Amino acid sequence: MDIQDQLKNLFPEHKPQDVPSEKEHKSKIWLQDDPIICKYEKRKGKPITILEGYTGATEDFKKLAKELKTKLSVGGSFKDNKIIIQGDYRGKIMTILKDKGFSVKRVGG
Repeated sequence: MDIQDQLKNLFPEHKPQDVPSEKEHKSKIWLQDDPIICKYEKRKGKPITILEGYTGATEDFKKLAKELKTKLSVGGSFKDNKIIIQGDYRGKIMTILKDKGFSVKRVGG
């Protein structure tokens, strides 16, 4: 007897709800045709990674910025439709974005 049968015995009136699969649950960020530009710069002697070229909604790009900062455990900001990440994380950022379905273009160094 599996867990579903045990639950049916305990709660006979309960009707199970459909749980969305993991594929359906992925982020609902709009994917674009043009690649996102991932470039490296140094400002005041410190390395930064800049993501630009997203043509979707600004709110979606802000969510993406927050998610990247959380996954990489780094600081950063969102200014002028650009995501600025502290440090050189181009490789990691590109793999994260490719896993989400974005096309990414590496620019600089």
